[in-house]
Amino acid sequence: MKVLVIGSGGREHAICASFARSARRPQIYCAPGNAGIAAIAACVAIDPTNIEELAAFAASQQIDLTFVGGETALALGVVDAFQARGLNVIGPTRNAAQLEASKAFAKDFMARHGIPTAKYVAAHSPSFAVLELESSDLGDESTPVVVKADGLAAGKGVVIASDRRHAESAINEMAALVGADAAEKIVLEEYLTGKEISLLAFVDGEHFKLMPVTRDHKRLGDGDTGPNTGGMGTFTDDSLLDAAALDEIVDTIVRPTIHGCIKEEMAFRGVLFIGLMMTAAGPKVLEYNVRFGDPETQSILARLDTDLIDICGAILSGTLDSIDIRWLPGCSATIVLAAEGYPASPKKGDEIAGLDAAAAKPGISVFHAGTAVSPDGKGYITSGGRVLGVTAAATDLATALSDAYAAVDAISWPGMQYRRDIGK
Repeated sequence: MKVLVIGSGGREHAICASFARSARRPQIYCAPGNAGIAAIAACVAIDPTNIEELAAFAASQQIDLTFVGGETALALGVVDAFQARGLNVIGPTRNAAQLEASKAFAKDFMARHGIPTAKYVAAHSPSFAVLELESSDLGDESTPVVVKADGLAAGKGVVIASDRRHAESAINEMAALVGADAAEKIVLEEYLTGKEISLLAFVDGEHFKLMPVTRDHKRLGDGDTGPNTGGMGTFTDDSLLDAAALDEIVDTIVRPTIHGCIKEEMAFRGVLFIGLMMTAAGPKVLEYNVRFGDPETQSILARLDTDLIDICGAILSGTLDSIDIRWLPGCSATIVLAAEGYPASPKKGDEIAGLDAAAAKPGISVFHAGTAVSPDGKGYITSGGRVLGVTAAATDLATALSDAYAAVDAISWPGMQYRRDIGK
């Protein structure tokens, strides 16, 4: 069996590793992949945004199954292109991918289908967003406001402004932060308080199966300080939600989202990621993602005990309701190791020490995100902002964290950054 994974980060390394555990022993390709992925898959030099070349490669190589890792390819219609060629692909169509590709679309979708979320205003330009800020009912001048770029922004398009003056500055600076295209429209949201969690599900268009509940740490520094990042660590812990809260989320958010997609003729197939705030008034949606998160994937798949190929087959055939997806009991944790200067201007080319020692520790997986083979061909160097993800699974969260941090202690390079309070 031939499997293609599209993407190049730690998420895709974890997906490839999960496929590599399959009893079917598939031949795995990854486009474009990275230096770590190359140890378990054939890396193909095709950019994830080159949709036609990806589809042509899958057709010529007779790829049996393609799994799309990132949001950009989905937003560009990679699933539509593969389906047009009769190729099996996991991910939502371009229309359904708008749930992530456009914050305004997602908020309007939630409003149409009665899905609980923060009050919001969508403005069609930054200048109109400033005017809306003055006239909206999102709070008074001293109330925090959430400012979001409408388009894809690699996790950097959200600013929690402490007051309206800060919000106006965030609006005016958003284009410089994420690019003019992503910031062409601006969404202003009511600031919500509570505990933030992530709930992911496999979806086959009609049926769904939930994954372990996850929490992400977005800020660069300990104590949630410093700039937002793509994610500095995650953990899974079933005790994050009790049964009553989970039932409420399913009834008021998960099912209405899936049924809303059906009603709007864009049935969702793939991985649905729902970012939630558990407020005093109940759970509310912060955002949708239409794919696995990074580094949520690393923590989640560390506990997957069912063949990922079987799950993909059930998604494609619309039979998720008949498959038993098993998860290892306990908890898992991922610590992200980032380059010096991340996220503003990460330094590249530093030699990474201790990878073999870390990976040799029991229960540890080291996933590559931003690495390259060193010039002498004997090791790895940094080549991106988030460089590695160190993942551990255990019977309880304290042990998973302790194991992961013990492995982190074995790894080093000049200026290596990581948070020491993941899971706290």
